[in-house]
Amino acid sequence: MSNVKKVKQPRRKPGRLERREARMGYVFVAPWIIGVLAFLVYPLGQSFRYMWYNIRITPLGTNFIWYGTKNFSQIWLENADFPQGLVTYIWQTIVEVPIIVVFALIIAMMLNGKIRFRGFFRLLFFLPVIIVSGPVMNMLVSEGAATIPAMNVQSIVSAFARFLPMSVAQSVGEIFSNMIMILWYSGVQILIFLSALQKVDPALYEAAKIDGGSGWECFWKITLPTIKPMILLNAIYTIIFMSSNEQNELINMIKNAMFSGTKEKGYGYASAMAWMYSLVVTLVVVIFFLLLGSKKDKYDRAVKRYQRQVKKEERLQKKIQRRSKRNAQKYAKGVRRNKYRTYDGSGDY
Repeated sequence: MSNVKKVKQPRRKPGRLERREARMGYVFVAPWIIGVLAFLVYPLGQSFRYMWYNIRITPLGTNFIWYGTKNFSQIWLENADFPQGLVTYIWQTIVEVPIIVVFALIIAMMLNGKIRFRGFFRLLFFLPVIIVSGPVMNMLVSEGAATIPAMNVQSIVSAFARFLPMSVAQSVGEIFSNMIMILWYSGVQILIFLSALQKVDPALYEAAKIDGGSGWECFWKITLPTIKPMILLNAIYTIIFMSSNEQNELINMIKNAMFSGTKEKGYGYASAMAWMYSLVVTLVVVIFFLLLGSKKDKYDRAVKRYQRQVKKEERLQKKIQRRSKRNAQKYAKGVRRNKYRTYDGSGDY
């Protein structure tokens, strides 16, 4: 059998319409790329450089004094508020993020139902995202608008402290005291969940109800698996939002250290605090990603296992064919050299 060489197909050149669409794609992406380079990559590099120096601004210019790791050691050894604030931030985030996401999911499911004035209620829940931000948020918090005066938070903490550790009870009490803030923080998450719920095919619910599925079963078997990627997205969005808003004590601590007039603090000191804080935020995001990330179910694992078995059998079949081919070639070579005699069918060899 002669060996047939595969002819390499020539590479097809993109047409004029494809090149035009590619250029327009680069045009639309260009503002984002410029923004990332100017307002993200460059400040990150600058902050990474600053954290190794003690920066002093004088009338003659900016003086950079090499500090190495002194900023980090100074933060951990002399500033007791920052490590304590990191521990408080981690605990509050782990407790509050699931509550915010679950609350947003419940409200989104209610707003997705057939109710009167549905558009008005959707606007009502999303309106705080637009209005309550920046200075408005600070003013409302200072006036006590973020708390419920009629709620006795201390009684709630005492009730939970009977069967929970005091640190957990205090975190639960802070959630009840900041209930209005949780409502304000849930607008974008409600919108994302609402858009995901509207993408679910109603035929799935109809088929489940025909088979006798209840509303609770439809939620766990249809709704939740369908919107699972949005749960991860909302959790990460909530972490980033809570980590960077002006109500975060660590953000205010970093800002105060940056504009401090003392000799020890300054831009370098604040940059070191910011990088350590960003590493902690990244760690929290990774934890939630590992907990809520998409995991393949048993059917996907069975399909993968079957595909691996098929590939293994194909490799074994090819190995047998190559071995048979080598043996046939070896036998034919021996016949040509009269090493093997063949039977001619007449009784003689």
